[in-house]
Amino acid sequence: MVNWMAGMRRAAALGTRVAVVSALMVAAAQAQTGAVRILVGFPAGGGTDAIARTLADKLKDQLGVPVVVENKAGAGGQIAAQTLKAAAPDGNTVFLSHDHTISILPQVVKNPGFDPAKDFVPVAGFATFVNALAVSGGTPAKTTAEYMAWVRSQGGKGTLGVPAPASTPEFLVKVLGEKYKLDLLAAPYRGSAPMMADMLGNQIAAGVGSVPDFIENHKAGKIRIVAVLGGSRQAILPDVPTFSELGLAGLEDMPYYGLFAPAGTPKAAIDKLSDALAKVLAQPEVKDHLTAMGLTVGFMNQQQLAKREQAYTQVWAKLIKASGFQAQ
Repeated sequence: MVNWMAGMRRAAALGTRVAVVSALMVAAAQAQTGAVRILVGFPAGGGTDAIARTLADKLKDQLGVPVVVENKAGAGGQIAAQTLKAAAPDGNTVFLSHDHTISILPQVVKNPGFDPAKDFVPVAGFATFVNALAVSGGTPAKTTAEYMAWVRSQGGKGTLGVPAPASTPEFLVKVLGEKYKLDLLAAPYRGSAPMMADMLGNQIAAGVGSVPDFIENHKAGKIRIVAVLGGSRQAILPDVPTFSELGLAGLEDMPYYGLFAPAGTPKAAIDKLSDALAKVLAQPEVKDHLTAMGLTVGFMNQQQLAKREQAYTQVWAKLIKASGFQAQ
């Protein structure tokens, strides 16, 4: 009887261990085959969201699993970044971000809730782009000089929309105001989509954002891009001058787009995502589509993206310090 009971206890213990191991194996399998989610820090309908959806549609074929875009809009990408930090480092969650959340925001917000150097790991980059000044359809100006003259005729005060507070576009508004000796005020939005809605409705006369934010409405004649950052004119906007041409030097460094994963994500998972992205970008239709959106497409591996991020962060650290901006 005693031996029988002991045997039953051993069998029960073994069964429990088998059940636990089985559950862990199922969980591991789900982690390997589950959907990949791409976090986006801005609302649906904006430039970053459109880019993410373009890539997600192609990545699913390369990865063999569903790839979904999850918009975590607000605070200039802080919410999405905090979501990434809290995500399991299993390769199933990545953050598609440009320079603002990764390079700028940690320098202008005292407690953003994340530290890119400690909480994230670069996966791969896929493009650079430039920011631009655009005027609304109801604004008579067709050039930067004409816009500044129009602002002067309105009493010397102008309000320009920017897609996020304490962003590169907001600092550019400050620089423009100083150069043209005008009282230019940045009006921060929760992403480019609501800013664009107000520009299209002529609720705001001008805005500063990325070329991908503006390009479709510029092509449609609903707004006008009048100047771009960067060291040379954009192929998609050959008639639009750079700020350097207009006498505003020091803004040639180009921001970037990349994918980031939670710290601790295994190298095998990083490599898998990076390889998939490289294959997607090699597809002519994808490259052509992203180029038409105003991006300069080019694959950057993990190390190259890390170097690009660090260089850009250092450039803007100097500009932010020179502006006298105090972290909020």
